[in-house]
Amino acid sequence: MRLVLFLIPLWLSSAGCSSQEDYARNAGIKDDPRALVTAPPAQPAELTDSDTRGDWKRTFEYRWPAAVSAQPELVKLLAAERDKTLAQEKSEWAAAVKDSPADCVSCGQRSFAMDWKVVADTPGFLSLSGDVSTYTGGAHGMYGLRSLVWDKQAKRALDGAALFRSPEALDAALGNSLCAALNAERAKRRGEPVRVMVEGENDFGFDSCQYTKDATVLLGSSNGQAFDRIGIWFGPYVAGSYAEGAYELNFPVNAAVLKAVKPEYLRAFAAKR
Repeated sequence: MRLVLFLIPLWLSSAGCSSQEDYARNAGIKDDPRALVTAPPAQPAELTDSDTRGDWKRTFEYRWPAAVSAQPELVKLLAAERDKTLAQEKSEWAAAVKDSPADCVSCGQRSFAMDWKVVADTPGFLSLSGDVSTYTGGAHGMYGLRSLVWDKQAKRALDGAALFRSPEALDAALGNSLCAALNAERAKRRGEPVRVMVEGENDFGFDSCQYTKDATVLLGSSNGQAFDRIGIWFGPYVAGSYAEGAYELNFPVNAAVLKAVKPEYLRAFAAKR
């Protein structure tokens, strides 16, 4: 295809060249069908797998978007993880079916779902969030969120938090805004202000401040060129009860946050204007 574009100027003066096929014919590559073939666009991928034994059932779902499919090395990495997880799910479910009493309906119910989504796609990095949910019996399942940042040049996968000097450095950069934003959201959900911690009281429990070491750190972009916002996600039982759900807080990248970024990744960030 690049050959066709290079030779186009040589044929601008020829009569009636009005299509890609005309240019290719005049360039002398009409007999090579590969010359006009372009690579198909990347497509999203999905794998589902299920099994049933009487009233017991196992389900498995794993998805990623087209942006992942466009990165072959990342596809290889996630496919390996997917296949390993599926094998484990099958093995553990088979053991549950074998060992559980027949009247324990929930004992033989099992599910796993992973859904990767694009948070940001910049020239150098692809930032993803992975919604994962599981059920292995009992009153309810569990869910979580993973962060994956793909370095397109280094062909390397990183957790979002790994682009910062340390969780403590990121906590310091966010300062009081993290705790203030969390408590404001807690108050909305609980219908009352968050209890003020007494001086000297252990900083523990669903009324205390939380820290990024216990969170999922997501990297976003408003312009598709650099990371200029940060998502801090606290899962169930971290910042509140299971009934309260997860807490996701968003903050702009500013000068303080930039100082917390590891030097080798500073080029991937920009202060949000």
